Amino acid sequence: MENDIFKSLADPSRRTLLDLLHASDGRTLNDLCTHLDMSRFGVMKHLNILEEAGLITTRKAGREKLHYLNAVPIRQIYERWVSKYAEPWVNGLLSLQNELERETNMENKPRHVNRIAIKAAPEQVWQALTDPAKTSKFWFNCAIRSTWEIDSPFDLWNGEEKKAEGVILDIEPPNKLVMSWRFISFPGTENDTPSRITWEIAAHAELHGVTLVTVVHDEFEQAANTARILENGLPIVLSGMKTLLETGEMLAGD
Repeated sequence: MENDIFKSLADPSRRTLLDLLHASDGRTLNDLCTHLDMSRFGVMKHLNILEEAGLITTRKAGREKLHYLNAVPIRQIYERWVSKYAEPWVNGLLSLQNELERETNMENKPRHVNRIAIKAAPEQVWQALTDPAKTSKFWFNCAIRSTWEIDSPFDLWNGEEKKAEGVILDIEPPNKLVMSWRFISFPGTENDTPSRITWEIAAHAELHGVTLVTVVHDEFEQAANTARILENGLPIVLSGMKTLLETGEMLAGD
């Protein structure tokens, strides 16, 4: 997978596409084509390569297909290589995952989309997401507590301090979890309204024993500070979950 990422980044047209998504996330093919001097087919080919490498994700919104920058593999490259190679180069990769909040003219469209492949069954991913003993190992030392029923509350605790809270909006074990989200103890989030996090968990269509986990954070138009925290935090949470399920270890720095 790392080889695919490096090969994808080696092409200047694909770097341009990533820059465009960095500047404004959730863009259509037509929009992206206006910024490159190549055929529509050529742009589609480059987008497919980026998606196969995991650097972008796509979502359907009506008849449109929207493209999003995926911060998770960039975060993994940082964790893997920052201590071995030139930090300025790695910081250039890291900059792709920063400041992703974008203006949009479409209502209710997903905003921040992160995806990761984990060598585990969907049931194992679900347990990691809902078991406080496991979440405390990859979610910034926070344990999640809930009865896991629609309309039931949940809390995220770091020791005796509650960090976040919300309500279970939809739940379909082991494939889908939708929750409202509000930070409790982060400065600057006091006036933020609840936003929404959707977890989509599905067995990979082609790779046996691999599960794709997609996390969508949206409905944060009135929660800008919450969005900034989660856009940086969720990729780390996903990387930590992957590390825990595949190795039994905690992500360095957790």
